[in-house]
Amino acid sequence: MNIWDWSYVWEALPYLYRGAIVTVQATLLGFSIALVLGLVFALIRQSPNRYVATAMTEIVEFIRSTPLLLQVFFVYFVGPQFGILIPAWTAGIGVLGIHYAAYCSEVYRAGILAVEEGQWEACMALNLSRVRIWRVVILPQAIPPVVPGLGNYFVGMFKDTPILAAISILEMLQQAKNFGANNYRYTEAIIMAGFFFLAFSLVASAIVQSLSIWLNRRYHLQ
Repeated sequence: MNIWDWSYVWEALPYLYRGAIVTVQATLLGFSIALVLGLVFALIRQSPNRYVATAMTEIVEFIRSTPLLLQVFFVYFVGPQFGILIPAWTAGIGVLGIHYAAYCSEVYRAGILAVEEGQWEACMALNLSRVRIWRVVILPQAIPPVVPGLGNYFVGMFKDTPILAAISILEMLQQAKNFGANNYRYTEAIIMAGFFFLAFSLVASAIVQSLSIWLNRRYHLQ
């Protein structure tokens, strides 16, 4: 048997194309949720009310300390037993977003804590509102330096999308497996899927690095 057969490559391309669309969509939607929700988590953890901050800390630690696959299973398979019926696509994207929001919140928090105490004191001296302090002073200084960390989680989420196959979402790796099962030939499809994951990760990393440099220059942080 030939190790590599180009005829199977061309046959596998439609499968991989359909799966790649799903994979990219899941990553972009899931990470959009993670970026917004992660910032919300981080801001709540900075709440002056220690009970609220502690509760949010425990929630974040719980999410970070349990496997992503377990969370997907719980929402999709256990939820219906409590009357919570969520379509596979919605459940998968939602769990991806919430799971990575917990990690992104730690990145945001690191950026917030890195802002000099004098910035807060100056804002209080100017009698700025708390909302204005966060929007105009703190976040513009806190977010640009942590963009590389957020970018790492973006790439990580992309590589975690095959977990969605556990709830019958046909992402790229699952499509490659389906092609192999139908044709009794896995080599070409699996290797091509691996190269796509590698290429996407490298391109995404380069974009994140360029974005980080641009933001740091824009806000004069370099």
